[in-house]
Amino acid sequence: MTEKADLQSVLDRAAGGGRITPEEALDLYRSAPLHALGAAADAVRRRRYAGTEHIATYIIERNINYTNVCVTACKFCAFYAAPKDTKKGWTRDLDDILRRCAETVELGGTQIMFQGGHHPDFGVEYYEKHFSAIKQAFPQLVIHSLGASEVEHMARISGVPVEEAIQRIHAAGLDSFAGAGAELLPARPRKAIAPLKESGERWLEIMEIAHGLGVESTSTMLMGTGETNAERIEHLRMIRDVQDRTGGFRAFIPYTYQPENNHLKGRTQASVFEYLRMIAVARLFMDNIAHIQGSWLTVGKEAGQLSLHYGADDLGSIMLEENVVSSAGAKHRSNRMEIIDLIRKAGRVPAQRATTYEHLLVHDDPANDPVDERVMSHISSTAIEGGTAHPELKLLASN
Repeated sequence: MTEKADLQSVLDRAAGGGRITPEEALDLYRSAPLHALGAAADAVRRRRYAGTEHIATYIIERNINYTNVCVTACKFCAFYAAPKDTKKGWTRDLDDILRRCAETVELGGTQIMFQGGHHPDFGVEYYEKHFSAIKQAFPQLVIHSLGASEVEHMARISGVPVEEAIQRIHAAGLDSFAGAGAELLPARPRKAIAPLKESGERWLEIMEIAHGLGVESTSTMLMGTGETNAERIEHLRMIRDVQDRTGGFRAFIPYTYQPENNHLKGRTQASVFEYLRMIAVARLFMDNIAHIQGSWLTVGKEAGQLSLHYGADDLGSIMLEENVVSSAGAKHRSNRMEIIDLIRKAGRVPAQRATTYEHLLVHDDPANDPVDERVMSHISSTAIEGGTAHPELKLLASN
């Protein structure tokens, strides 16, 4: 293990823009003093965003879950239904999906996340049809959706190469991929929690193909399902290596496992301190990825706010609808004004961003903060046709 003086030397090198090795990153994650780690990560953030380092961003989006039917049966997932479970399983029709898109636009959303299970009948054609319909009706909405796992599945169902699947859904309207399905990329923890998914290497290979075809993406990591610290850092290393070749990952987003209603009961969640250390180490180690996003949805608003002092420059989304992690026990809710207030109380200027991180609206004067009742309400825990939505959306759905 690196000595204390050497740890500070590594922190100083990383804070100054130098690249650190996976071994050094692991030593920092395990042993660096928390505040020194956060200070070094924040220095990297401030240097990267010199001139706008005072700003932290958020986005308004809606997760539209098109089905919960899934053949993959990941052990950490509380959302899916097996294909034969006709009582629990459901699929939204296109009219319902388009209605939800219309609500998103009305409520000021700029992005939709199209998320669902690996339905045994949904090949490339299904996604072409739905993305085309969404883009035709709502060209202003960015479709930032799916991930490598869904691509692998749809290509297999349709009997086409993944390259063709990506090209076809991109042409139909997909703008960029989310980091869905990354979970944990190293083999041992991945097989333990998602044994039917493609390997971590294959997940990255598909993302690399997408980047080569002009489809950028984000990257994620699920923390707290029983993986070791070394496996967490190896996950970062695997992503950084691909990013060196493609430059196609816009952001890295670690989030924490939620332990309710699934088959991993008894596993220990990642603590807030583990999470903040990961945010900081990710900012120091992933010198080739522009954005680090805090996940208030899984760790809570206070920890999300703290992440802005540990290298994060973005607090993610004000979700007009979210079902997947909520099914597993994530109970944190927020609204636009609360996120703006959290960012401001962290000493930063809030800004609404686009999917590609351009600033759409900078809230530099509290007197001019938006008072928009349509997105002020907290996300309700009330299910609406299989979905969790704002009370305002419940009202819209009943009209």
